[in-house]
Amino acid sequence: MNSRLALTLIIFFNLLLANSQSGYNSDGLEVTRGDLEQNIFSKDSTASAVVLYEIGTSYVDKNSFKLNTEISRKIKIINSKGFEKATEVIYLYQGNKGRKEKVKNIKATVYNIENGNIKLSKLNNDNIIEEQYNETYKITKFTLPNIKEGSVICYNYTIESPFMFKYKGWRFQDDIPKLYSEYNASIPGNWDYNIKLVGAQQLAVNEIATTNRCLVSGRAYSNCSHYRYAMKDIPAFIDEDYMTSRTNYLARIEYELKTFRGFDGSEEHITKSWLDTDNEIKKSSELGVQLKKLGATRNLLDASIINEKDDFIKAKHIYEFVQQNYTWNEDFELLENVSLKKIIKEKTGNSAEINILLHNLLKDNDIKVKPLLISTRSNGLITQLFPIITDFNYMVVHAEINNKIFLLDATDKYLYFGQIPFRCLNQYGRLLDFKAPSSWYEVNANDISTQSFRGELNFTSDSELNGKFEFKTTGYHALPLKKRYLNNSNVFLEKISNDNPSIDFHELNLETNNKIDPEFKVSFDIESNPDKAGNIIYLNPFLFHFFTENPFKLQERSYPVDFGYKDSYSYMIKLNIDHNYAIKEIPETINLTLPNNSGNVTSNFMVNGNTILVIFKLTFNEPIYNASYYVYLKKLMDGVINTQKKSIIVLEKKQ
Repeated sequence: MNSRLALTLIIFFNLLLANSQSGYNSDGLEVTRGDLEQNIFSKDSTASAVVLYEIGTSYVDKNSFKLNTEISRKIKIINSKGFEKATEVIYLYQGNKGRKEKVKNIKATVYNIENGNIKLSKLNNDNIIEEQYNETYKITKFTLPNIKEGSVICYNYTIESPFMFKYKGWRFQDDIPKLYSEYNASIPGNWDYNIKLVGAQQLAVNEIATTNRCLVSGRAYSNCSHYRYAMKDIPAFIDEDYMTSRTNYLARIEYELKTFRGFDGSEEHITKSWLDTDNEIKKSSELGVQLKKLGATRNLLDASIINEKDDFIKAKHIYEFVQQNYTWNEDFELLENVSLKKIIKEKTGNSAEINILLHNLLKDNDIKVKPLLISTRSNGLITQLFPIITDFNYMVVHAEINNKIFLLDATDKYLYFGQIPFRCLNQYGRLLDFKAPSSWYEVNANDISTQSFRGELNFTSDSELNGKFEFKTTGYHALPLKKRYLNNSNVFLEKISNDNPSIDFHELNLETNNKIDPEFKVSFDIESNPDKAGNIIYLNPFLFHFFTENPFKLQERSYPVDFGYKDSYSYMIKLNIDHNYAIKEIPETINLTLPNNSGNVTSNFMVNGNTILVIFKLTFNEPIYNASYYVYLKKLMDGVINTQKKSIIVLEKKQ
């Protein structure tokens, strides 16, 4: 056999093996016996279902001029957890004057193997249900019949829409894997869209073609651009700790209408420039109007605050006045439904009202302030390519005092001056200036948030470990603890005792007593009995753990790890060993570092006579790590967990 033939056969058998391993037909909607007989998905053993093939096609009907979107999908149900995928819910937008989206031509079939034969079960139209979802949307939903583990379901339908400003986007990624996902968009030249591809997944197909005279109106006509996008082998999107809204990362394509050109030659710009958007916010929105009502806040402050000469002290007093005297009702409003008059009278209001009041009081007292519009973490990231004012849902105050910038938010009575809520740490916002154009502004936590344990322990001749600890947190680590335990040390004692049943706690002293203190600090005495085997003592010096398990569990992660802020954890104890015991063994030094020195963990054990000094420190130097760091973060956290759980000091009683 010559080498070329041998190589050809190797390639052929490898391809054959690969196809037999997957067993699924991802080339089209046809259901094959392989689709039915294969009951696992080797690329993701946790998958309960997998989309084998899906295709969407959007186009403008040349007769009705309505937007049609045809959707077809083939799904393999692997186990009972995937049964929910047999229910399809279609959201239909309802406009005014009777204009609305509607769905038509719903067809669905379930394929099963029974007694060696392929059996089909078709959807009955009686099982198609319509419901009112809210004021803006109706839903049409259907559930396919005769679903079993191993079923393959196929369905298709068409959505007809009169709303060209809502050109249908396409979601390539979902909470189950997909082998193939394709979207085709035919867009007449009358409509010009900003097109945005979201997520980290790469397109396998990205093509564009043009058809002349695809849309005709009298003597006028329009050419169409045809876009074809496809992705292959798309992993399921799985939520994990340290992420913002999943909408930031799900692979999808979105459309925002920029310009409409009529057949009569008219032109309407839908997506405005930032200059136009600035003017609209400043002049037309309730937000802009309320930000200029400085007179409404006069006579609210004591003369002692108004007459304060130091701008920083004055600003801090004004901030605390609003923070402690006005209560957030937990509603998020921004451009509308805001009223200074209402919040001053009722002393409660939405997030925008509270921070507008703060802004106006500061400005009326000669503090340089500007409103900073942001999107909260749960609301998603702001589009920076072009203005989408609905991306914003929150406002904080940007204050410049003595040449230093402070971001302020008075909705939370436990924030310290210069700290904004964690929900606001979402990378960037838009800084409004009533005398100049708006600009992008990075939203960062100024200070590193920390957790630390400091202690001195004594290992006695009675094999008992006792001593004193100080536990201190700062910044965003301190915030939830202040809310939960301030002025309530008994609850803290109960919590730490339940979390550490092998330790007895005494003399607990809560040293933080001010809501706006940047730290939470508590001290306590402990008693514990390490493990003993004859004359040998096995002592884990990490009595308290920062993490009980590695938060990073995925094989791979396609979206960033977003802590929100830089933080560090430290644990340092001095361990005095009774002279009746000899130190036989201490743990090895640990030193793991992330690429570019963006974080590290160190653990050191130093012996001086019968004293052991334990120093542990974990530092994250970045608030956000891109997905390429995931494998390193996962390894780093494995090191942290192992150090906390498996660091053993061995002592032996002297004879």
